[in-house]
Amino acid sequence: MNKRADFISLALRSVSSEALKKLIFSRPKDGEIKKVTCRLVAHRGRRLLAIEYSLPGDTVSHKNVPEDKINEELSELLSGYKQANLITTAGDAEWKISKSGSEVVLGGDALIRKLSGERPDFERAIEALDKKKNYILSGEESFLIKLGISSADGRVHDKKQGKFRQINRFLEHIEDMYSQLGEGEEIKILDLCCGKSYLSFAVYYYLTVMKGRRVSMLGIDLKRDVIIWCDNLARELGYSGMRFISDDITKLSIDYTPDMVMSLHACDIATDIVLDTAARLKAKMILSTPCCHRYINGKIVAPELKFVTDHPHIAGKLGEAVTDALRVLRLKSLGYSVSAVELTDPENTPKNTLIRAVRLRSVSEDALSAHKKDYEAALAFLLGDGAKDYLK
Repeated sequence: MNKRADFISLALRSVSSEALKKLIFSRPKDGEIKKVTCRLVAHRGRRLLAIEYSLPGDTVSHKNVPEDKINEELSELLSGYKQANLITTAGDAEWKISKSGSEVVLGGDALIRKLSGERPDFERAIEALDKKKNYILSGEESFLIKLGISSADGRVHDKKQGKFRQINRFLEHIEDMYSQLGEGEEIKILDLCCGKSYLSFAVYYYLTVMKGRRVSMLGIDLKRDVIIWCDNLARELGYSGMRFISDDITKLSIDYTPDMVMSLHACDIATDIVLDTAARLKAKMILSTPCCHRYINGKIVAPELKFVTDHPHIAGKLGEAVTDALRVLRLKSLGYSVSAVELTDPENTPKNTLIRAVRLRSVSEDALSAHKKDYEAALAFLLGDGAKDYLK
């Protein structure tokens, strides 16, 4: 019996049933590519096999294979390796070449039975519980290892669990809004005040590898050393659609309309500058998580709120709430549909608000005028004469 053909058939069955989690090729016969990792992704309703090649120098390259070409691709991969591990939601199987040179498949019979038939109720119940812990990312992605979130074997470090959950939750928001990105050839993204760009690398990976899209992403920050670090990491990972520059975002001038502007924890009024810049560029989508809210502390003069502002600790919490509420009103007055939602559990980070905005295709001047009046009235109520200095 042809064990290699049996294993390929098993892998194809896991693809067609959408049970494939991961397929790993290791122990190369020759060549420089030590490991190849495959995952199932979807693009425009079609299944694709996303393949990641681990290259020398800790770099990687990617390739997406359409479903009708997977058989041919797997045959070629198996000819170059001595071991392949198939990991699915129904169980695992392994193909390998033994020391004697013979091919064996371990766990194949049990897996084919599970893929072909109904599983017992207790197995489905266990899977339902496991799904509650499932994330978009596994922790084994190369960029997570390079960023120090995961160890070399793909285990998320205990101290980075909060960051890992934050990144996955952010990707869930991207997934919720994915239809807003349209069907264009290339998705253009700006990360303003990008810092170490944890979210940039995650979003780029998600859209290119898991969604099969072409992405052009630009990260901007004033800290030149951070920009150099991010640019080098993008090169190491083979993320050719990513680039980083050190610049002042208030002076940013581009000749295209960004599909998405994102920003993670831009400090104090830097978030306001990010939002105004995104609106000025007419970004189709904005995702921003504010950081501290120092500007408004001590500036609220509304006598009706004196019972709060007399207590600095409580006033700080009020400052966070009203600042983000002002940002929502400001974006609405500029033609966006806006919501402020919880990014992740407050246990992970107290800075857990996400402002999500989508540019409206059409909005009446009356509606914009009403939102502008609401915004100006809120500023005047909170800051009095200081309203005119907001953002200066």
